[in-house]
Amino acid sequence: MVRIISSQPRKQRKARYQADAHERGSFLSAPLSKALRGQYGKRSFRVITGDTVKMTRGSSTGHEGLVDEVDTKHLKIWVHGVTGTKADGTEVPRPVDPSKVEIVKLNLKDPRRSTKLSGGEE
Repeated sequence: MVRIISSQPRKQRKARYQADAHERGSFLSAPLSKALRGQYGKRSFRVITGDTVKMTRGSSTGHEGLVDEVDTKHLKIWVHGVTGTKADGTEVPRPVDPSKVEIVKLNLKDPRRSTKLSGGEE
């Protein structure tokens, strides 16, 4: 995680915007559900495409869906079924902050991810 001594909001924002790629991964983590928390012994984990998440904040609270896309530059995720309405009435996917969702099912196709989740060193 980026370590900032200052408590000034402008410096906090600047550190997030200018963080290196490997540091941005920690900004894309979301809390695990209580069942997953008990199973894996971790409180939060990084969100990737294919995870199933449940919205915990906003107008879509309670909605569950797959993560369609993860944007590491803008630190946002797109959840299947979470949309916004444009002025002309068309529905468009709405980006969501990863801290506003809860992971309910993990995508464990990547062996490195499952090793890291189970407590193995990587």
